[in-house]
Amino acid sequence: MVTLSPNLPIALPWFNRPSPEVAPDLLGCSLVRRLPDGQVVRGVIVETEAYAPGDPACHAYRRRTPRNSIMFGPAGQTYVYLIYGMYHCLNVVTDADGLPSAVLIRALQLDAIPNWISPNSKSGAKLKVDRIAAGPGKLCQSLQIDLSLTAKELHPTQPLWIEHRSPQFVTDYSQNRVSFVQTTRIGLTQGVDIPWRWYVKGCPAVSKV
Repeated sequence: MVTLSPNLPIALPWFNRPSPEVAPDLLGCSLVRRLPDGQVVRGVIVETEAYAPGDPACHAYRRRTPRNSIMFGPAGQTYVYLIYGMYHCLNVVTDADGLPSAVLIRALQLDAIPNWISPNSKSGAKLKVDRIAAGPGKLCQSLQIDLSLTAKELHPTQPLWIEHRSPQFVTDYSQNRVSFVQTTRIGLTQGVDIPWRWYVKGCPAVSKV
């Protein structure tokens, strides 16, 4: 499998838009993780969800708290939170400073299994690279993302950043070899009818509903 090549990093002002605009535009972009030892891992973003002001599913819907305060900050920062006491989720803060808005990165298409992950499951079966980061919890596990990486600027000088779509992806999308699906979000009890989830059609790395 071909290793993903670096592309132009996305500048922070690019994220200063409403999350329902940013979320589909992130599909095909690459999330990049630099580990403390200097190792770099890339994955193509293939699934996103948007959360915005006035959205009952948004963490900041009722009020500002220590947990969600980063969502009110400048665009282009990370918002990492813990669910079920064990799974981390990575979000990108969007929109104008003061407006609580973010995009959840739900799934990545990796080109190889990171060397810190065993290639075999607990049952002994071979893991499929397409499923290593197929879901927000799996994504964070595969890239070693935890709460220590929240409130960080997405920039190549930091542990995380995002790069623009590759020229090949842009060509494939413009020629309809790649298409996106827009649908409702997953695993919510409020705002369930809002169609703010996007994913790359037919991609095996998209999380399963």
